[in-house]
Amino acid sequence: MNFSQWIQSHRRSILFILALLSIAGAVTAFRLPTSLFPNVAFPRVVISLDAGDRPAEQMAMLVTQPVEEAVRRVPGVLDVRSTSSRGSAELSVNFAWGSDMARATLETNSAITQILPLLPAGTQMHVRRMDPTVFPIVAYSLTSSHQSPVALYDLAQYQLRPLLSAIPGVARVKVQGGAKGEYHVTINPVQLAAHKLSLSDVSQRLAANNVISAVGRLEDHYKLYLVMVNSQFATLDQIAGTVIQSGAAGIVHLGDIATITRSTVPTWQRVTADGKDAVLINIFQQPGSNSVTIAHDVKAKLAAFHTKMPPDVHLANWYDQSVLITDSAVSVRDAILIGALLAAATLLVFLRNWKITLIAVTVVPIVISSTIVLLGALNMGFNIMTLGGMAAAVGLIIDDAIVMIEHIIRRVREGGTTSFHGRVLSAAREFTQPLAGSSAATLVIFIPLAFLSGVTGAFFKALSITMASALLISFFVSLLAVPILCDHWLTHKDAEQEEGGRFDTWLRTRYERVLRRVLRRPAWVLLGLIPLAFVSWMAYAHVGSGFMPAMDEGGFILDYHMPPGTSLSETDRVLRQVETIIKANPNVSTYSRRTGTGLGGIGISEANEGDFFIRLNSGKREPIDTVMNEIRTRIEHEVPGLSIEMAQLMEDLIGDLTAVPQPVQIKIFSDDPKILDSSAHRVAAALGKISGIVDVRNGINPAGDALEVHVAPDRAALEGVDPNAVAQMLNDMLTGKVATQVQRGPKMVGIRVWTPATIRGSDTALGNLQLRAPDGHLFPLKRIAQIVPVSGQPQINRDNLRRMVSVTARISGRDLGSTIAEVKTMLAKPKLLGKNAYYELGGLYQQQQIAFHGLLTVFAAAIALVFALLLFLYERFRTAGAVLAMPLLAAGTVFIGLWVTGVELNITSMMGMTMIVGIVTEIAIFYVSEFRALVTEEGMAPMEALVIAGSNRLRPIAMTTVAAILALMPLAFALGQGSAMQQPLAVAIITGLIVQMPLVLILLPVLLALLMPKPPST
Repeated sequence: MNFSQWIQSHRRSILFILALLSIAGAVTAFRLPTSLFPNVAFPRVVISLDAGDRPAEQMAMLVTQPVEEAVRRVPGVLDVRSTSSRGSAELSVNFAWGSDMARATLETNSAITQILPLLPAGTQMHVRRMDPTVFPIVAYSLTSSHQSPVALYDLAQYQLRPLLSAIPGVARVKVQGGAKGEYHVTINPVQLAAHKLSLSDVSQRLAANNVISAVGRLEDHYKLYLVMVNSQFATLDQIAGTVIQSGAAGIVHLGDIATITRSTVPTWQRVTADGKDAVLINIFQQPGSNSVTIAHDVKAKLAAFHTKMPPDVHLANWYDQSVLITDSAVSVRDAILIGALLAAATLLVFLRNWKITLIAVTVVPIVISSTIVLLGALNMGFNIMTLGGMAAAVGLIIDDAIVMIEHIIRRVREGGTTSFHGRVLSAAREFTQPLAGSSAATLVIFIPLAFLSGVTGAFFKALSITMASALLISFFVSLLAVPILCDHWLTHKDAEQEEGGRFDTWLRTRYERVLRRVLRRPAWVLLGLIPLAFVSWMAYAHVGSGFMPAMDEGGFILDYHMPPGTSLSETDRVLRQVETIIKANPNVSTYSRRTGTGLGGIGISEANEGDFFIRLNSGKREPIDTVMNEIRTRIEHEVPGLSIEMAQLMEDLIGDLTAVPQPVQIKIFSDDPKILDSSAHRVAAALGKISGIVDVRNGINPAGDALEVHVAPDRAALEGVDPNAVAQMLNDMLTGKVATQVQRGPKMVGIRVWTPATIRGSDTALGNLQLRAPDGHLFPLKRIAQIVPVSGQPQINRDNLRRMVSVTARISGRDLGSTIAEVKTMLAKPKLLGKNAYYELGGLYQQQQIAFHGLLTVFAAAIALVFALLLFLYERFRTAGAVLAMPLLAAGTVFIGLWVTGVELNITSMMGMTMIVGIVTEIAIFYVSEFRALVTEEGMAPMEALVIAGSNRLRPIAMTTVAAILALMPLAFALGQGSAMQQPLAVAIITGLIVQMPLVLILLPVLLALLMPKPPST
């Protein structure tokens, strides 16, 4: 049984399987997890350390360095970076891509746990691995004009958080802002001294009187009883009635020496939304869950709960990642529909038959549906990369169907109505080898992409798998289904239809005339390559370069920093001015602000820094870059002393996940802190003068000023105390001590004992604080200690145990490549860096270079695989070399397309350049296969066969080229949300498609003619 007979005998089962796959794809599409990014395990673990308020130098020596040395011993660790600040430190541990990060996280945690007893007492640590789910996918704000911050926090923490945590796919719900309730016991110092008590005495009495404890069991009355002592506080009066002292002089109650009030836990953070103090509810997803479904379920739960909330509480959605995902999906749908319709119009114009057009268009939904089924089988989901892969594959999917249909139609019309059905399947069998070879040329270029690592591999592996799956399925559908549909739907009338048309005849005649001329004078064509190569080189020299494509995400992050040591109230006052600027911008829909913390709660934050998330209006508005520049300009002119950085969320997210958030990062290394400091200031000043550089930071991040209490041991001894006792008494007076807790419904409320704010609110008052000696006498702090103001120590940054300062900046209105070139020129100037100081470039530029190196390796591997395939098909180096020259020349012209359209050379456009190798080779294989068939099967003279092969393949090559270009046009014009991610890919492919026709139909015949063995002279 030959191939034609096999297809004919199994046509019903083949069509049924394809229909089944189409239905399964439609069902699977509603079940696949949906998220913004692919489910990527970034090879990074972050360790947060807290050891009180010790100075940065001590923190680095006693805590950070031992932990660094411990984690360096963990298998697979590549880099360790650390930042030590006053009382806290953060370590970033990088592993190789592809590492088992769950295991790496456990091993890192274990390594630190082993040395934890050797660290200062009270040191706490938190280890977490980084992935896109460490940032919220949906966030709401609670504001009210009447409800207290405590009431808003309780509503969010104890009612909304449990409600939303029960939603499938939600990993956790984090509440930020508001205030936690607390009872404050404010001691009267005079009364305390009169009764010869200390704050510690009061705390101990409170804890001793607020008790619930099981003390035993007894059996009586046929029951077993649990005996409990329960003297828990229930009211303020009970707290005030606590007996603090008893004796001959009577009983002293807490209310006699203190004022008890309801208050809040002291905090050095502030959260607002749309200019009002707010509580933020951040919802985080589990890896692999469906972001769109979670966002929908959250909205439904909150809508149902809304009637139970106080009437003056306003609930607002200030961030929703599912909007970008949904809009991107709509854009992909539109791109597929528009591309398919434009491709169908192309077929209708060339073939002038609606049934043939319908057969070709039917392939698209079958392939897309089958691809979705395969994504489900591979445990993948919808995200911005897989959706983009489907949209980019449409033009290539329809190519296989077009060339198969065109070949069938040509053979059928050549023979008329005789043996009509037999010729359909015979033509399909005849075209199997060219179709298989051409499809293999496109598919083999995806093999090296499987070995791509880094951020590029993490993100574009999903796109590559999607496109490769679609093209593989397209090959089988075109090979099996298209001939069956043609055999079933086409009739003798279609076979009798006149082949071609006036335009087709005119085009073939002109083409054959031009090709015969250039075959006689091949130097004309070869000379024509010189201007093409020159323009390509000019474009390469002038096209800008970047990392990831920039797209309008509909919102952005604004990070801000006040001068070190600025108080929370002063920072808040300044930020109210920024909020006024943000609200005045007509493009802004809503915003939220965090001070003393960040959006993801990642990193070391002080009361003088934080971030905004600014969400823009949907629909018609100014581009996001314009809005960012408008807000940046106003803040820089109207809010002096505030430094800011702006980035869209995806850029900021990828930067945080890879620990390189800024495009420009100059890492300066030196063992001398003074040289580091001076070098960083000089570099930052020079960097700020470069065009396009914004948001420059010198990397010197001092902590706030401090007041050091230097206790004189001899004086303290005369008073009967030691420095440790002094520190404990000062802590009780300034910070207070939570003596015990009271249960109030679902929460525990602390009781804090401390002194009135009036006696501890200034540096002068600090010296006059009355301390109590063991014998009961009082003395002022200044009698035994000296209070010295100390400027804040800068954070200590280390990179693989080397001390380092990182000067960073962002770029606005300019590409990354040209900016870094100017930065390198600046850094080459003498005396910019101090003695023995040296630098390394990091940031997104370093990631770009890693990605470009990997993609160049992939490009070279793709060329090698394509050449191997060509050798397998033709077993001639000359023929393989001539064919391979076509995609190489086409790839070079990609720079022209990027230059003309103003699109940067980035990892997406380089992906397109790599794909051009396969696409152009595919078309070249069609031509060479036809040429070889004419020579070997029909005995045509080689020179004549070169012309006739081009004439026969002119129409299918023109159809596939035009159809593919039109199908990619929606992506090239970046129509719709999220399509900008694939725009460079589309521009690169379209550029290669534009030049592939003259290259394959004119240059390739000339090269084959030149490389053919010359006949022996007679």
